[in-house]
Amino acid sequence: MAEMGSKGVTAGKIASNVQKKLTRAQEKVLQKLGKADETKDEQFEQCVQNFNKQLTEGTRLQKDLRTYLASVKAMHEASKKLNECLQEVYESDWPGRDEANKIAENSDLLWLDYHQKLVDQALLTMDTYLGQFPDIKSRIAKRGRKLVDYDSARHHFESLQTAKKKDEAKIAKAEEELIKAQKVFEEMNVDLQEELPSLWNSRVGFYVNTFQSIAGLEENFHKEMSKLNQNLNDVLVSLEKQHGSNTFTVKAQPSDDTLAKGNKSPSPPPDGSPAATPEIRVNHEPELAGGATPGATLPKSPSQSSLPAVVVETFPATVNGTVEAGSGAGRLDLPPGFMFKVQAQHDYTATDTDELQLKAGDVVLVIPFQNPEEQDEGWLMGVKESDWDQHKELEECRGVFPENFTERVQ
Repeated sequence: MAEMGSKGVTAGKIASNVQKKLTRAQEKVLQKLGKADETKDEQFEQCVQNFNKQLTEGTRLQKDLRTYLASVKAMHEASKKLNECLQEVYESDWPGRDEANKIAENSDLLWLDYHQKLVDQALLTMDTYLGQFPDIKSRIAKRGRKLVDYDSARHHFESLQTAKKKDEAKIAKAEEELIKAQKVFEEMNVDLQEELPSLWNSRVGFYVNTFQSIAGLEENFHKEMSKLNQNLNDVLVSLEKQHGSNTFTVKAQPSDDTLAKGNKSPSPPPDGSPAATPEIRVNHEPELAGGATPGATLPKSPSQSSLPAVVVETFPATVNGTVEAGSGAGRLDLPPGFMFKVQAQHDYTATDTDELQLKAGDVVLVIPFQNPEEQDEGWLMGVKESDWDQHKELEECRGVFPENFTERVQ
C-alpha cells in the first residue's frame, strides 16, 4: 500500500508539472499576441542585462587566464630544456660549472613558484568568482517562470470575476491560487533585486584584485629572473676571459628573401663556399689572347666579384636566346634550348612566383630566356632536372634563380 501511495504521489506530481508547463505556454502565447498583459519590471531587466554581461566578461577572463597559465608552463619547459643543454655542453674543467648548474636549478624553481602562485592567487579566485553565477542564473530563470504563473493566476481570477455567470467557489479558489503565486514570485523577486546589483558592483574590486595579483607576481618573477640572468652572464664572462683566444665572431649572414623586385639582384651565398670566391679557369685553350697561359687566373671585373666560379669550356653558343647547332637542343630527353647543367650549392627560398625554390644538391637544366631583355645580371633561367624528368613541361616548371647559388656541373 505504501508503494502504491508513493507511485500515486509521483504520478500526481508529474501531472501537476505537465499542467503547469501547459498553462505557462498558453499564457506566453496570449501575451505575445497581445491578448493578455504582462507584468514588466524595467529595473530588474536592466539588472539581468548587467548580469549576463558580467558573466560573459568573467568567462572570457577565465579562458584567457588559463591560456596565459598554459603559456607560462610552456615557457618554463622551454627554459628548462635550454638550461639542460647548457649544463650538458659546459665542460667539467671550465670555471663556473657549479654556479651555472645552481643557476639552472634556481631558474626551474622560480618558474614553478611563479606558475603555482598564479594558480593560487588568480585562477582559483577566478573560479570562485564565477562559481556563484550558475545558481543565480538558475534562480533568474525560475523567477521568470513564477512570474508567468502569477500573471496566469491573475488573468484566471479576473476572468472569473468578470464572467456573466459567477461561481463563487471557483472565484475563491482562483483568488487563493493567485495569492499563493504572488507570494512565491515576490519572495524570489525581492532576493534577486538585492543580489544582482550587489554582484554587479563587486566586479570592480574583483578585476582590480585579479590584475593587481597578476601584475605583482609577474613583476617579482622578472625581477628575480633578471638576477639569475645577470649571475649567468657573470659566469660566462669569466669563461670568456679564460678562453679569450677562442672567441667566436658572429658574421652577418645574407637573407635569401631580400631580393629586389623588378631588377633582381641575387644575394651572395654563405662565406667560405666555392661560389663566394669566384675565379675563371681555362681548360681547353693552350694559350689565350695577350699571352695568358692555361690555368692562369684572369683579372675580375667589379661585376664578377659576386659571381660563382665559372669553368670556361666548349659549351653550345646562343645568339639572342637561340641555341646554335651542335647544342643539346635536339636531344629528346632535354628541354628545348638546353645549354648546360648547374647544381645548387646552397638552399634558396623563392621570393616570387617566377623563381625556382632550390635545395642544396638540386640539379637545374639551364635554358635561354624567351626574351633576352628580361634577363637580369646574375640570374639564369632553368628547370629542375627532377621536375623535367617527371613532367616534361616547361611552362609549369621553369623559373629564374640566382647564378651565384649554383655551380656548373656540365
